Amino acid sequence: MLARDWYYNQRGRIGLEPAVASIYGTDDEGGLRARTALKVLGVRNGWRIADIGCGNGVLATEAALMGAEVDAIDISPAMLALAEIYARDRKAPVRTQSAGLLSFAFEPNSYDLIVSEFTLHHLPDFWKAVAMSRIFAALKPGANFYLRDIVFVSMPDGSERSIEQWADYNIKNHDFARDSVVTHMRDEYSTFGWVMERMLTEVGFDLVSVDYHAPMHGTYLLQKPRPGGQG
Repeated sequence: MLARDWYYNQRGRIGLEPAVASIYGTDDEGGLRARTALKVLGVRNGWRIADIGCGNGVLATEAALMGAEVDAIDISPAMLALAEIYARDRKAPVRTQSAGLLSFAFEPNSYDLIVSEFTLHHLPDFWKAVAMSRIFAALKPGANFYLRDIVFVSMPDGSERSIEQWADYNIKNHDFARDSVVTHMRDEYSTFGWVMERMLTEVGFDLVSVDYHAPMHGTYLLQKPRPGGQG
């Protein structure tokens, strides 16, 4: 896609907040968690999978070891280098791509599964919709998109509690670091769960399941419909 002066600059966000080394961790337990998630998603030998915002590549590596053809995609050079090292150490044939949600290269209708975890909140809502439209186009009909992100599950009730109190509640009751919550609310682009659901369905996805397992986390399993609504 050609660069334009109005196009959102994902690379300008690199370094805004401390990089999360991995959602799963690089120890044996982290690999086990990744394998469990992939099994739940029904990954099969020969599937083509993209992990967008792959971090240090744990899930991408585990998917490759299960026989999938995997594209590990991240806009952070540091994270992508860690992913390459992690995959090489485990002799996993993972392809890496230096790109983000708005710039990853794809052929239409080519992926059996796309995963993106804790990456979408870096984009304002307009660009979230652009990113989700690109993911929709990249998936095969009937294929799934697994999305985890930081979302706001409840509305701040400004008439009863100030924004500061609302933030404090989430910090104290859910063991979030104060600096992380404050920075996220001030500088990042998380949206409300109900907005996220509407965006996803407006793009064209069927919402298979949604889980708001914490007041600032949402997990979505989505499917690109088959032509004619076939099962």
